[in-house]
Amino acid sequence: MATFALVHGAWHGAWCWERLIPEIEGHGHGAIAVELPCDDATAGCGAYAEAVLAATAGAGDDVVLVGHSLGGLTIPLVAAARPVRKLVFLCALLPQPGQSLADQLEREPEIFEAGFGEGIVRDDQDRSVWQDDDAAADQLYGDCSRQLAAWAVARLRPQARLPSNEPCPLEQWPAIESVSLFASDDAAVSPDWSRSVARERIGATTLELPGGHSPFLSRPGELAEILLSVSL
Repeated sequence: MATFALVHGAWHGAWCWERLIPEIEGHGHGAIAVELPCDDATAGCGAYAEAVLAATAGAGDDVVLVGHSLGGLTIPLVAAARPVRKLVFLCALLPQPGQSLADQLEREPEIFEAGFGEGIVRDDQDRSVWQDDDAAADQLYGDCSRQLAAWAVARLRPQARLPSNEPCPLEQWPAIESVSLFASDDAAVSPDWSRSVARERIGATTLELPGGHSPFLSRPGELAEILLSVSL
Protein backbone atom coordinates (compact mmCIF):
# COMPACT_ATOMS: atom_id res chain seq x y z
CA MET A 1 0.00 0.00 0.00
CA ALA A 2 1.34 3.40 -1.00
CA THR A 3 0.68 6.65 0.83
CA PHE A 4 -0.10 9.75 -1.19
CA ALA A 5 1.09 12.91 0.56
CA LEU A 6 -1.04 15.72 -0.85
CA VAL A 7 0.56 19.18 -0.72
CA HIS A 8 -1.73 22.09 -1.52
CA GLY A 9 -0.92 25.25 -3.42
CA ALA A 10 -1.18 28.94 -2.63
CA TRP A 11 -4.18 30.21 -0.62
CA HIS A 12 -5.43 26.67 0.02
CA GLY A 13 -5.28 24.23 2.92
CA ALA A 14 -5.63 20.54 3.62
CA TRP A 15 -9.39 20.98 3.08
CA CYS A 16 -8.98 21.12 -0.69
CA TRP A 17 -8.22 17.38 -0.89
CA GLU A 18 -11.46 16.30 0.83
CA ARG A 19 -13.05 14.98 -2.36
CA LEU A 20 -9.90 13.18 -3.56
CA ILE A 21 -8.89 11.33 -0.39
CA PRO A 22 -11.89 8.93 -0.31
CA GLU A 23 -11.23 8.08 -3.96
CA ILE A 24 -7.60 7.16 -3.23
CA GLU A 25 -8.55 5.21 -0.11
CA GLY A 26 -11.23 3.40 -2.08
CA HIS A 27 -8.44 1.87 -4.17
CA GLY A 28 -6.75 0.54 -1.04
CA HIS A 29 -4.07 3.19 -0.61
CA GLY A 30 -3.47 5.82 2.03
CA ALA A 31 -3.61 9.60 1.72
CA ILE A 32 -2.33 12.41 3.92
CA ALA A 33 -3.47 15.99 3.37
CA VAL A 34 -0.72 18.32 4.54
CA GLU A 35 -1.47 21.77 5.98
CA LEU A 36 1.15 24.31 4.92
CA PRO A 37 1.70 27.57 6.85
CA CYS A 38 0.83 29.66 3.81
CA ASP A 39 -0.66 32.55 5.82
CA ASP A 40 2.44 32.84 8.05
CA ALA A 41 4.51 35.72 6.69
CA THR A 42 7.63 34.35 8.43
CA ALA A 43 7.41 30.81 6.97
CA GLY A 44 9.68 30.11 4.01
CA CYS A 45 10.68 27.14 1.90
CA GLY A 46 12.20 25.25 4.83
CA ALA A 47 9.08 25.61 6.98
CA TYR A 48 6.89 24.29 4.18
CA ALA A 49 9.12 21.26 3.71
CA GLU A 50 9.19 20.64 7.46
CA ALA A 51 5.39 20.61 7.54
CA VAL A 52 5.34 17.83 4.95
CA LEU A 53 8.11 15.90 6.68
CA ALA A 54 6.26 16.06 9.98
CA ALA A 55 2.99 14.92 8.39
CA THR A 56 4.66 11.95 6.69
CA ALA A 57 6.95 10.93 9.56
CA GLY A 58 5.07 7.68 10.19
CA ALA A 59 4.25 6.85 6.59
CA GLY A 60 7.22 4.64 5.76
CA ASP A 61 9.18 4.83 2.53
CA ASP A 62 6.41 4.10 0.01
CA VAL A 63 5.26 7.71 -0.30
CA VAL A 64 4.11 9.52 -3.43
CA LEU A 65 4.43 13.29 -3.08
CA VAL A 66 1.74 15.21 -4.96
CA GLY A 67 2.29 18.95 -5.16
CA HIS A 68 -0.42 21.20 -6.55
CA SER A 69 0.43 24.61 -8.02
CA LEU A 70 2.77 26.40 -5.55
CA GLY A 71 3.12 23.06 -3.75
CA GLY A 72 5.41 22.06 -6.60
CA LEU A 73 8.10 24.21 -5.00
CA THR A 74 7.95 22.15 -1.81
CA ILE A 75 7.85 18.49 -2.83
CA PRO A 76 11.42 18.29 -4.25
CA LEU A 77 12.75 19.64 -0.94
CA VAL A 78 10.96 16.83 0.87
CA ALA A 79 12.29 14.24 -1.58
CA ALA A 80 15.82 15.45 -0.83
CA ALA A 81 15.23 14.81 2.88
CA ARG A 82 13.36 11.49 3.01
CA PRO A 83 12.72 8.39 0.84
CA VAL A 84 9.82 8.74 -1.61
CA ARG A 85 8.53 6.64 -4.48
CA LYS A 86 7.68 9.42 -6.91
CA LEU A 87 7.10 13.16 -7.33
CA VAL A 88 3.85 14.20 -9.01
CA PHE A 89 3.50 17.84 -10.07
CA LEU A 90 -0.19 18.66 -10.45
CA CYS A 91 -0.78 21.88 -12.41
CA ALA A 92 2.36 22.87 -10.58
CA LEU A 93 5.32 25.19 -10.55
CA LEU A 94 8.84 23.76 -10.76
CA PRO A 95 11.63 25.18 -8.62
CA GLN A 96 15.14 25.69 -9.93
CA PRO A 97 17.99 25.07 -7.48
CA GLY A 98 19.42 28.33 -6.18
CA GLN A 99 16.72 30.49 -7.74
CA SER A 100 13.48 31.93 -6.43
CA LEU A 101 10.10 31.83 -8.13
CA ALA A 102 10.34 35.62 -8.41
CA ASP A 103 13.61 35.19 -10.31
CA GLN A 104 11.98 32.68 -12.66
CA LEU A 105 9.02 34.96 -13.34
CA GLU A 106 11.29 37.80 -14.40
CA ARG A 107 12.75 35.58 -17.12
CA GLU A 108 9.61 33.53 -17.84
CA PRO A 109 6.47 35.61 -17.37
CA GLU A 110 4.67 32.99 -19.45
CA ILE A 111 4.66 30.62 -16.44
CA PHE A 112 1.23 32.01 -15.57
CA GLU A 113 -1.64 32.44 -17.96
CA ALA A 114 -2.37 35.99 -19.09
CA GLY A 115 -4.69 37.68 -16.63
CA PHE A 116 -3.99 35.30 -13.78
CA GLY A 117 -4.04 37.12 -10.45
CA GLU A 118 -6.59 39.74 -11.42
CA GLY A 119 -8.72 40.10 -8.32
CA ILE A 120 -5.80 39.75 -5.89
CA VAL A 121 -4.76 42.48 -3.44
CA ARG A 122 -2.09 42.73 -0.73
CA ASP A 123 -2.94 42.91 2.97
CA ASP A 124 -1.05 44.71 5.74
CA GLN A 125 1.46 41.81 5.95
CA ASP A 126 2.09 41.95 2.19
CA ARG A 127 0.24 38.66 1.73
CA SER A 128 -1.82 38.08 -1.39
CA VAL A 129 -5.57 37.84 -0.83
CA TRP A 130 -8.37 37.15 -3.31
CA GLN A 131 -10.62 40.20 -3.07
CA ASP A 132 -12.80 39.29 -6.06
CA ASP A 133 -14.63 36.01 -5.44
CA ASP A 134 -15.80 35.69 -9.03
CA ALA A 135 -12.25 36.10 -10.35
CA ALA A 136 -10.99 33.46 -7.91
CA ALA A 137 -13.74 31.07 -8.98
CA ASP A 138 -13.04 31.59 -12.67
CA GLN A 139 -9.26 31.31 -12.44
CA LEU A 140 -8.91 28.54 -9.86
CA TYR A 141 -12.14 26.53 -10.28
CA GLY A 142 -13.29 27.26 -13.81
CA ASP A 143 -14.63 23.76 -14.47
CA CYS A 144 -16.34 23.32 -11.09
CA SER A 145 -20.01 23.99 -10.43
CA ARG A 146 -20.66 27.49 -9.12
CA GLN A 147 -21.76 25.99 -5.80
CA LEU A 148 -18.55 23.99 -5.42
CA ALA A 149 -16.42 26.93 -6.53
CA ALA A 150 -18.11 29.19 -3.97
CA TRP A 151 -17.49 26.58 -1.26
CA ALA A 152 -13.78 26.57 -2.13
CA VAL A 153 -13.40 30.33 -2.53
CA ALA A 154 -14.87 30.87 0.94
CA ARG A 155 -12.00 28.80 2.40
CA LEU A 156 -9.09 30.52 0.67
CA ARG A 157 -6.45 32.00 2.96
CA PRO A 158 -3.88 34.76 2.53
CA GLN A 159 -0.65 33.61 0.87
CA ALA A 160 2.64 35.03 2.17
CA ARG A 161 5.41 36.10 -0.22
CA LEU A 162 8.43 34.45 1.41
CA PRO A 163 8.29 31.02 -0.32
CA SER A 164 8.18 32.78 -3.69
CA ASN A 165 10.99 35.21 -2.87
CA GLU A 166 13.43 32.79 -1.23
CA PRO A 167 15.91 30.99 -3.50
CA CYS A 168 15.24 27.28 -3.73
CA PRO A 169 17.65 25.70 -1.22
CA LEU A 170 18.34 22.63 -3.37
CA GLU A 171 21.84 22.28 -4.75
CA GLN A 172 20.66 19.76 -7.32
CA TRP A 173 17.42 18.07 -8.31
CA PRO A 174 16.69 14.89 -6.30
CA ALA A 175 17.16 11.64 -8.22
CA ILE A 176 13.47 10.69 -8.01
CA GLU A 177 11.21 9.81 -10.92
CA SER A 178 8.82 12.68 -11.63
CA VAL A 179 5.48 13.08 -13.38
CA SER A 180 3.88 16.34 -14.49
CA LEU A 181 0.09 16.38 -14.77
CA PHE A 182 -1.09 19.60 -16.40
CA ALA A 183 -4.58 20.73 -17.33
CA SER A 184 -5.57 21.77 -20.84
CA ASP A 185 -7.80 24.64 -19.66
CA ASP A 186 -5.72 25.77 -16.69
CA ALA A 187 -6.27 29.51 -16.19
CA ALA A 188 -3.44 29.78 -13.64
CA VAL A 189 -0.28 27.81 -14.49
CA SER A 190 0.19 27.81 -18.26
CA PRO A 191 -0.30 24.35 -19.81
CA ASP A 192 2.02 25.33 -22.67
CA TRP A 193 4.78 26.17 -20.19
CA SER A 194 4.17 22.98 -18.22
CA ARG A 195 4.13 20.85 -21.35
CA SER A 196 7.69 21.79 -22.34
CA VAL A 197 9.49 22.69 -19.13
CA ALA A 198 8.74 19.53 -17.16
CA ARG A 199 10.34 17.35 -19.81
CA GLU A 200 13.26 19.64 -20.61
CA ARG A 201 14.33 20.55 -17.08
CA ILE A 202 13.66 17.51 -14.96
CA GLY A 203 12.94 14.75 -17.49
CA ALA A 204 9.44 14.27 -16.14
CA THR A 205 6.81 12.13 -17.78
CA THR A 206 3.99 14.46 -18.80
CA LEU A 207 0.26 13.84 -19.08
CA GLU A 208 -2.39 16.34 -20.12
CA LEU A 209 -5.68 16.31 -18.22
CA PRO A 210 -8.94 17.88 -19.32
CA GLY A 211 -10.36 20.80 -17.40
CA GLY A 212 -9.01 23.52 -15.17
CA HIS A 213 -6.56 24.21 -12.38
CA SER A 214 -8.16 22.18 -9.58
CA PRO A 215 -9.03 18.64 -10.76
CA PHE A 216 -9.06 17.38 -7.16
CA LEU A 217 -12.37 19.25 -6.85
CA SER A 218 -13.83 19.04 -10.34
CA ARG A 219 -13.06 15.37 -11.13
CA PRO A 220 -11.63 13.62 -8.05
CA GLY A 221 -12.46 10.08 -9.15
CA GLU A 222 -10.72 10.51 -12.48
CA LEU A 223 -7.73 12.18 -10.83
CA ALA A 224 -7.37 9.35 -8.29
CA GLU A 225 -7.23 6.77 -11.08
CA ILE A 226 -4.63 8.82 -12.95
CA LEU A 227 -2.50 9.29 -9.84
CA LEU A 228 -2.53 5.55 -9.24
CA SER A 229 -1.73 4.76 -12.86
CA VAL A 230 1.28 7.09 -13.04
CA SER A 231 2.63 6.44 -9.55
CA LEU A 232 2.45 2.70 -8.87
